[in-house]
Amino acid sequence: MQVLLVEDDTLIATGIVAGLKAHGITAHHATNAETAEAACVDNIFDAVVLDLGLPDRDGLTLLETLRVNEHTLPVLILTARDAVEHRLDGLRGGADDYMTKPFDLRELAARLHVLARRAQGRAVQVITAGPLRLEPESGQAFMDGEPVALSRREIELLTYLAGSSDRWLPADVLRDRLYGFGEEFTGNALNVHIHNIRRKLGSQSIQTARGLGYRLGWKVAP
Repeated sequence: MQVLLVEDDTLIATGIVAGLKAHGITAHHATNAETAEAACVDNIFDAVVLDLGLPDRDGLTLLETLRVNEHTLPVLILTARDAVEHRLDGLRGGADDYMTKPFDLRELAARLHVLARRAQGRAVQVITAGPLRLEPESGQAFMDGEPVALSRREIELLTYLAGSSDRWLPADVLRDRLYGFGEEFTGNALNVHIHNIRRKLGSQSIQTARGLGYRLGWKVAP
């Protein structure tokens, strides 16, 4: 799961990034509204954690901009503004959830998982595409009814490709989807994941087009 953390306090952001990672959530850090808005263009995130006291723009203004631009990303406001009116303003402005500082990282992680599941319209998602049946929540995959062992990264990559409506996705977008900004990975890590998926599911499972990127090789069933 990938989230965008919009927080201008570097010390707080570092703690949140580390804490969420322990709960299986990769947080990409943006320090201001301008950077956050640009990061949302590629739509690689499952949710946004938004502080309201940003240096270049109020967080509520950023939220309004995202909603005007029809971004449907779940947004969880995380702020020191704890008055009831502040909560109402945030929820009325388009936020899906609201938490105040100080907070418990376990609760933040749990709420983010709930928001992501709700946004995907499921409690347990099942993706069917050609002979592939994928269950991202459980990490199970089947080809023609037979179980196939896939790593967490491979499951994430297939899930993202399946949700991209047959669009070609550039390699850099897929890398951002799989890895956080501060997370180390080798230069050919994406190629290794794709190679392993093709070895397990067949060469047709992921298509490649020079200059365009990658997409799932089968149509996803509605």
